Amino acid sequence: MRAFEFFGGVANAVVCDQLKPGVALACRYEPGIQRTYEEMAEHYGTTVLPARPARPRDKAKVEVAVQIVERWILARLRHHIFFSLDELNARMRKLLDEINDRRMKRYGASRRELFERLDRPALRALAAEPFRYGEWRHAMVSIDYHVEVEHHLYSVPHALVHEKVDARVTSTTVEIFHRNTRVASHAKSSQRGRHTTCPEHMPKAHQKHSEWTPSRMVRWGSTIGPSTAMLVDAILRERRHPEQGYRSCLGILRLSKAYGEARLEAAGARAVAVRARSYKHVASILKHGLDRLPPLAPATPMQVTLEEHENIRGEKYFN
Repeated sequence: MRAFEFFGGVANAVVCDQLKPGVALACRYEPGIQRTYEEMAEHYGTTVLPARPARPRDKAKVEVAVQIVERWILARLRHHIFFSLDELNARMRKLLDEINDRRMKRYGASRRELFERLDRPALRALAAEPFRYGEWRHAMVSIDYHVEVEHHLYSVPHALVHEKVDARVTSTTVEIFHRNTRVASHAKSSQRGRHTTCPEHMPKAHQKHSEWTPSRMVRWGSTIGPSTAMLVDAILRERRHPEQGYRSCLGILRLSKAYGEARLEAAGARAVAVRARSYKHVASILKHGLDRLPPLAPATPMQVTLEEHENIRGEKYFN
């Protein structure tokens, strides 16, 4: 991308190594281009043609250019000391200009002259807008019709529950695609564990799904014990929309497979007592064995007995 801007144009094809960031599937005949790299090529109207594995001659000019830079720039700077990055860049810029303006005996012209005469006229014009870099992630739509991207939850149309989707993440936006069709777009948020929900993605009139309902979650919790049911009910009530608590409730209920129903019920009672309302809190209680400690006693008003003293007037003074 920076090379296009530097040269002021775009080549018809870009030949790259079989590097993992550029080639997702290394193959001699049908290589798979990394999705962001392919997007950039489409944006600038060029084509990515990876070199064959272990075939440096497919990009011979690039290999030779590396050798020239090592000899005429890096080798000449090896005994110099620079006290700032700007100072180093200025020196390298000067040496680079010398290389490009140096007349080659074989061609009877400098590299700059050949570029201006042969390469620049063949370059295509740059795109009107700069390419906006974005990373692609795979995700699964949970029962609360949200997908998790970088620890934040973004909504998609509720009909896509349990479907596999792709998320394109830029510095400002998160776009969700289903079968190459964009189904949702959100402003990117850095709040961990929070929800970004579009009202149009929710079931009609905020109706619960026929399969997953708050009452079903509470009934499922009651099969483990009353404290677990109370915890599930509290989590669902404290969410702006109950569907946003489904994920936490499912995680809590599934802890019974690892720790047993008795321990989960004890952990649920402790979580209710300390007003813990998340899967992470309950998992931490079980992990550190806090569920095996004696139950927390309800708080009682503090009773203090004051000793008699000449400076203490006592309660009778106010009668």
